[in-house]
Amino acid sequence: MAFWRALLRETGLSRAAGTRPVDTTAPAPVDPRGEPVEEYVRVRVASPSGAASADAPAVPEASAAPTAPESGAGSVATADTAVSPLPRRPVAREGSAGRNGGSRAASLERTLQSLVERHGTEHPDTITARNNLATKYAQMGRRLAAVQQFELALTEAVSVHGDEHPRTEIIRENLAWALEDAGQPAEAAAQWEVLLREREEQFGPADEDTVEARSHLAACYRRDGRLDAAIAHYERAIEDVASTERREELRLGLSMALSQSGRCEASISQLRTVLMARRRRLGKGHLDTLGVHHRLGRAFTQAGRADEAVEVLRDAYRVAMNSSGDPEVRRLTLRLRRDLAGAYNAAGRPREANALL
Repeated sequence: MAFWRALLRETGLSRAAGTRPVDTTAPAPVDPRGEPVEEYVRVRVASPSGAASADAPAVPEASAAPTAPESGAGSVATADTAVSPLPRRPVAREGSAGRNGGSRAASLERTLQSLVERHGTEHPDTITARNNLATKYAQMGRRLAAVQQFELALTEAVSVHGDEHPRTEIIRENLAWALEDAGQPAEAAAQWEVLLREREEQFGPADEDTVEARSHLAACYRRDGRLDAAIAHYERAIEDVASTERREELRLGLSMALSQSGRCEASISQLRTVLMARRRRLGKGHLDTLGVHHRLGRAFTQAGRADEAVEVLRDAYRVAMNSSGDPEVRRLTLRLRRDLAGAYNAAGRPREANALL
C-alpha cells in the first residue's frame, strides 16, 4: 500500500513476507533498563458493533469497529516481542490470555515511566513506548485507557515529528480505531478526516489507504447520524476501490446509510447488487451470500413491501435449509424462519406464519 511504502522509505523498514506487512531490520530503541522498546505498531480494533469491515456486516446488522478485516494490518517485530494485529471482530478479554496481557501491560507501563523520567514525554522512544502501551490496552479491551494513551502519544508525536510524518499518521490511525472501539464515532471521524485529507494529497483518491480512510470516515458519519455525508463518502469510495470484495462491503455500508435516511428503494437496490455479485462469486448457499439475502428480505419488510419480503425470505430460507451443515448457517436459518413468519403475518397470511412458529 502506498502509505506503507512511504513509511518504509522514511524509516528504512523492510516488508516481511507472509503475514505481516511491515517488519524492521534496524535495531529497536532501548529503554534505560536495557529492555528493547517495541517499534510503532499499527493496530486494528474491532468496531463497536463487531463488523468484519469498516461498516459492512456479512450477516445481519448485529454484525462494523473492529476490525478485521479488510486490509492487512500489521505490527513491527522486535527482539523483545511482536504485537500481533487485532482482529476486526471482538477478542476474548479474560482468561489466561487476559492475565498474560495484564502482566505485559504492567511491563509496558514500567518501561514508559522509566523513559518519561529519563527523557521526558516528547522523546521518540517515549512516544513509541506510549503507543505500544495503548496498543496493549486496546488488545485487553481497556478502551478508555487506550484512547487516553493514544491521544497523549498523538499530541507528543505532532510536537516532535509534525502532522504529516508517517509515524504520526500511524498513531492517529490507532487513535481512530480505538475511538471507534470505544463507541465515539464523532471523535473517530475527526481523526479519519485528517487521515483522508493527508492521504488524498500524498497518494491520490484511489490509493488503497485513502479508500480505507474514506470508508471508515463514512462508517463513523453513519453511526453519528451524519447520513448525507456518509452516503457521499460511501459512493466515492465505491468508485475508487479496486477490490471486488471491498466494493461489496462498501455497498452494504451504503445500503445501511440509505435505509437510515429513509431511502428504502435505493437501499434495496444496493442489496440486490451485492446479492447478485456474491451468488456469482461464492454461490447462493454461502454464509456471506445468505446474510445479504436475509438483509434484502428484511429491507422489503421495513419498506412495507410484505409480499416481496415473503418471496425473498422464503427463497433464502429454502437455500439455508439445504446448506445447514455450517453451524453459522443453522443459526441464520432460525433467524430467517422467524423473519419469514413475520413477513407472512404482515402480508395477511397468518396460517403460514403459524406453521413456522
